[in-house]
Amino acid sequence: MRKMRLGIRMRTVAMLMLILAVVVGVAQVYGKEEKTVPSSKYIVELSRWGISNDGTNAVETTKGINDVLIWAYNQKIKEVMLPAGTYLIDKSSYINMVSDITFELADGAILQKETNGTENYKVLYIGNGVKNVTLKGGTYRGDRDTHDYSKKDHQHSSGTHEAGHGILTEGAFNVIIDGVKSVNFTGDGLVLGGYGKMSAAIYGDTLVSGGINDKGLPRTDANKVRTKTSINFTHPVFSTERTFEFSNSIHLPAEFEVFFYKSNGVFLSKLKTKLRDEIQIPQGASHFHVVFDKPKTLTGAYLEVWHRSVTENVVVKNSEFAFNRRQGITVGGANNVWITNNDIHDIRGTAPQSGIDLEGGFGENGFLNSNIKITKNRFYNNAAYDVILYDGYDGLVEDNHLASKGAIGVGVSSPFKGAVIRNNHFDGSRIVAENDAEFIDNRMNDSSAIFDGPNIKVDRMELIDSQFSVNAKVAFGVAVSNVTITNNNKNESGLILRGQPIKIQNMTIIGTPKLRAVTGNVAPGSIFDRLRVIGFNPNFTLTLPPGTYNHCEFEGADGGNYAPITASWAGKYVFNSCTFKSSASNATLLFAEHPELELTIRNSSFELLGNTQAISVQAAKKLTLLNNTITANFLTSNKTEMIKLNELGRRDEKYDIRQALIKGNTIKTNIAAVGISTLYAGKGAPPYTIEDNTLYKATLALKANDRIGNNTMYDK
Repeated sequence: MRKMRLGIRMRTVAMLMLILAVVVGVAQVYGKEEKTVPSSKYIVELSRWGISNDGTNAVETTKGINDVLIWAYNQKIKEVMLPAGTYLIDKSSYINMVSDITFELADGAILQKETNGTENYKVLYIGNGVKNVTLKGGTYRGDRDTHDYSKKDHQHSSGTHEAGHGILTEGAFNVIIDGVKSVNFTGDGLVLGGYGKMSAAIYGDTLVSGGINDKGLPRTDANKVRTKTSINFTHPVFSTERTFEFSNSIHLPAEFEVFFYKSNGVFLSKLKTKLRDEIQIPQGASHFHVVFDKPKTLTGAYLEVWHRSVTENVVVKNSEFAFNRRQGITVGGANNVWITNNDIHDIRGTAPQSGIDLEGGFGENGFLNSNIKITKNRFYNNAAYDVILYDGYDGLVEDNHLASKGAIGVGVSSPFKGAVIRNNHFDGSRIVAENDAEFIDNRMNDSSAIFDGPNIKVDRMELIDSQFSVNAKVAFGVAVSNVTITNNNKNESGLILRGQPIKIQNMTIIGTPKLRAVTGNVAPGSIFDRLRVIGFNPNFTLTLPPGTYNHCEFEGADGGNYAPITASWAGKYVFNSCTFKSSASNATLLFAEHPELELTIRNSSFELLGNTQAISVQAAKKLTLLNNTITANFLTSNKTEMIKLNELGRRDEKYDIRQALIKGNTIKTNIAAVGISTLYAGKGAPPYTIEDNTLYKATLALKANDRIGNNTMYDK
């Protein structure tokens, strides 16, 4: 028992000593005997630092918070917490974050930007080279509702007041943002950006004829030009940064050679590079020369030398970004970012009005975005976009709920390469994708998806009352597989095809849309494997584009006027082993008409459930019907034609079916209807070949010059 009591007393004494050490360290912060306190959480003593938490004293409060952070960094304190309250952040200043600190806002703590009229401001800044920062909890709130939008920062500024941001990073790394709210800003809730400084410029009149040899010595070469004087790494940025790049070339080649030297002139190394490549400065290098292939003219020639660094290794989680005018989050120059489990909503006021926008402006002298993950976030009520993948490469958008009705849920622009959009729910929001993207296992309802290509893959997608549209810019630039579109007679939903040929595999379109289940036109050559269109609207034609249809299935809904399936564009249509089914009482199942149409149907089946024509061809360059089966067991009129070439009313007009082969087909009717009719082909119609067909009860109605052979007819 005595040993137990002694142990308890010793632990108690140890705890008291630790608490005393923290208190003493804080008390002596401004004293001559400043001591290092243990690495622990420091809850800010507001009065000691001149900080107000009642929404007043913006200048003193902002300075006090910055003083705390600097002190905590110097004391190696790892966590700083602001108590609850409203902290007014100076309109002309901001919180300047330091490295190696967790900055936490307690529940009920608000950093409120002071009302102002500036176009560009921020509440908290994480600058170039700052590392190992965590922002946790609390609210960052802008002055959107009280801001003065009438002023300009200077005469050349835009006047749009879209750069008032909550949290801004420029070239920071190892940053965690957890459980914060960033709301009501004139610009963005969060910007993950890059840091850039131009250190030198090369002009045409600073270049001379000649190259540099492998030993770093000048050499005569009429096909080369080189810098006359060296370019030094004397800019202050290179005291901490050891990379650079070349940008903004005018009249100079995009690829060139760089030669590095020590301060004493000793040659170090050379490399071949190009515009916007990041170049590592060799150890010991103090300056360099550049050699170009000789351009057509040096007049106006120009090239800039820049250092650029992006924000790296960032996690943004469990947070809310809302009611900002411009964006929820801008990724404007970052690498290795994970944005997960956030609520991003009600972004509206000034373009682009997006939840998340990956836009570094790399192609416009900006920063590169790379390796960005956007997962398990909830987007809603954003005016124009939920997610924009504008530029950069390797982006993952996965497991998100994208519910900004009528807005673009995910937009992929042509400067972005390597996007993967997987397992998201597009709940009333749209997809617009230009190129280089994979869409896998996504769901969509009450909206539309548009895919342009090239290099777009869509696999395993489910759409309800939504349009699936392809406008391929290059042949087979869009590949589609395992897609289901379900229509509930609610929207103008279905498949829309335009542009260059594409390939679709395993697509099912089921149910009745408001209009056409399939429409549009593409250049000839598309391939459709196992396309199923079941229950399409009988009041509107099913407009199939030219292409090859393998093992496809087409079936209309009951009722209505039963508009036909049409093959009416110029080019080749080939139906292999397809099935066609009609429930109409008096209509045409497959209608074909175009003077440049080449229609081939083989090994396919037609099932007619009323007085319906199976195939009606009004004009064609070439018609081939081989080894098909037509079954009509519900006819009541013996005047119904199963296969009809042209119309009775056009028999006295010039023929417009130039070639026809109808061979090896089986036609079964319940009464003595017309199996094959060519009587109305028109004046001057050439002989068509009708042979090796088998007809049960059906009859032939052929013109006199047709080539007829081995057709077999049975009475039953």
